[in-house]
Amino acid sequence: MESGAGDLRSLQGWLRSDPDMRRTAVAEKEGSVPRPGEMGTALDMLQLVTGNGWSAASFVLALVAWRRTRLQQPRVEIRRGATVIVLTDCSDEEIERATRALDAAAEDEDQAG
Repeated sequence: MESGAGDLRSLQGWLRSDPDMRRTAVAEKEGSVPRPGEMGTALDMLQLVTGNGWSAASFVLALVAWRRTRLQQPRVEIRRGATVIVLTDCSDEEIERATRALDAAAEDEDQAG
């Protein structure tokens, strides 16, 4: 089984290979490399910087497609501002809920900014 860091590298590669994501977002892995004798960081994450034309639906579907390729499908947590979405089973309802939440968070940011 891959580590969390291995899953993040895999997801980063997946998003970078998706034409829609590659055109509208940049995925960068965050976290630090542990020094010798250290266990590592408690938090590794993938930061997505989006641009014009970014689609929450395309992003969520890319995440779901990647997650379905994993032998052990990891829990995926998405944060945008104060909004937190957790994908656990990737049912149609969960996908729709995640897409709506991300779209609403983007609208809130646009109105605040």
